[in-house]
Amino acid sequence: MCRRLRETHMTGENWTRDQLLVALSLYLRTPFGKLHARNPEIIALAGRIGRSPSAVAMKCCNFASLDATHSARGVKGLGNASAADKEAWNAFLSNPVSFVEQMETAKMKLCAEPVAPPEERPSDEPNGPTETFSVQKVRLIQSFFRATVLTSYDSSCAICGINLPELVVASHIIPWSQNVIRRADPTNGIALCALHDQAFDRGLLTIGRDFAVVISKRMAYEPCSKMHRMALLDIEGTRITLPSRFWPDAAALEYHRKFVFSA
Repeated sequence: MCRRLRETHMTGENWTRDQLLVALSLYLRTPFGKLHARNPEIIALAGRIGRSPSAVAMKCCNFASLDATHSARGVKGLGNASAADKEAWNAFLSNPVSFVEQMETAKMKLCAEPVAPPEERPSDEPNGPTETFSVQKVRLIQSFFRATVLTSYDSSCAICGINLPELVVASHIIPWSQNVIRRADPTNGIALCALHDQAFDRGLLTIGRDFAVVISKRMAYEPCSKMHRMALLDIEGTRITLPSRFWPDAAALEYHRKFVFSA
């Protein structure tokens, strides 16, 4: 149970770093249109950290003002981001994995409860003898990555648009095993349905520099089923739907084309 910080109204006081971390975490998994004081998640977090819902919503909008994707599209936050806000934002961008660990520590301090419940087990949880993260850290990173990527893509496959939650996953562009720091980086992720996720992971399709789908020649064999043709061959050249934030990183896509894709 959270500590009763709500009894101490902190309006006008500087935000602590722990408060900033949990607020930024909420921003990253909340659609831009829901960054308002009526959002139940914002209300709940406000009560936990001793801030008003309006203050939390404003802080999230300040983070939005630092989001390059929103700026590129002409969507702006309040423009009141403080030096501490910028520091927290840059810390997230520079090392998302470290950010997730600091965020969990902040959550425990403020609310005495974990960000991801122990029973939550992402379906794509890595394993193997070379895995150095504890199981709990793996779950936290996967949970954060999934929430951030799916929020960015409105929980829809970037290729086919299917939006059934049970069928859409957050796929790593540079595989989990190849880059530790980018395991939690949402720009190293793309939302894909189960079929396109498997094809992407196995190098049967990739994304070109123009964000168009490229299909491996290994897929073009005859005879093939109607589903094979419709779901895979016929999508070649189709531009993916870009996310509302955290566009897929060009360097990550280049890595995928060079080291994962089977031309």
